[in-house]
Amino acid sequence: MAGTTHTLQLDRGTVDVTVDVQGQEGRTFLLLHGGGGPQTVTPFAGFLAGQRPARVLTPLHPGFGGTVRPEWLTDVPTLAQVYADLLEELDLRDVAVVGNSIGGWIAAELAALGSERISCVTLVNAVGVRVPGHPIADTFSLTPPELARLSFHDPSKSRFDPNALSAEQRAVMEANRAALRVYSGPHDMADPTLTARLAKIDRPTLVVWGASDQVVDSDYGRAYARAVPGAEFRLLEGTGHLPQTETPEQLLPVVWDFAESHTADRTRN
Repeated sequence: MAGTTHTLQLDRGTVDVTVDVQGQEGRTFLLLHGGGGPQTVTPFAGFLAGQRPARVLTPLHPGFGGTVRPEWLTDVPTLAQVYADLLEELDLRDVAVVGNSIGGWIAAELAALGSERISCVTLVNAVGVRVPGHPIADTFSLTPPELARLSFHDPSKSRFDPNALSAEQRAVMEANRAALRVYSGPHDMADPTLTARLAKIDRPTLVVWGASDQVVDSDYGRAYARAVPGAEFRLLEGTGHLPQTETPEQLLPVVWDFAESHTADRTRN
């Protein structure tokens, strides 16, 4: 993914974050990808910027896409702090944050930090919390076809063909999986302490869920929404874990309308 690299200085050290930008003006979105990498959100970023007056930033989580992950960057809360610093570095305001899967977890942690630069948050089939009776599928143990069957309402819409990958692309994919393992932590894509932090979120929050998701089911999504004060829940029929990939035309108005109804000047005291 082409983009601009920004060097950020945190208390723990320096980190480079590569950010792609689509659209030149309009409402600012920060779009955070899941474990499948930036290709799971980049087309949606272009679709959003093409259909609405939007400027969409899609950063690469360090360690993905051939980028470097510093040794000290080992968990989602710290990665969320990286993005809080990125918003400061770029002097962005009234930012609508959207995250899918582990990107949704990052978005939730970012919202919990309380940045005034964020106007609202949309969590799309997010992971991160523990919900008794509703486990997160162990995606690391699945083959691509098995993962597609769990992730898509219509698995034929998954166009990933591992046999078509070059050696370089395979290496990047393996590096992505290694970074994902680090960020997901020791609790199978969930942090037992996250629910307490979700209770601190004071930004308007929308939890969006593909009804056919078998990676994390819709009752898990409803529990996620209940953990965030005042959060709304929206179920999308006929789509799975990756609505931005499978049914972008269904997700776009949901994301846009929520962002438009929650500008910064309406949410701040």
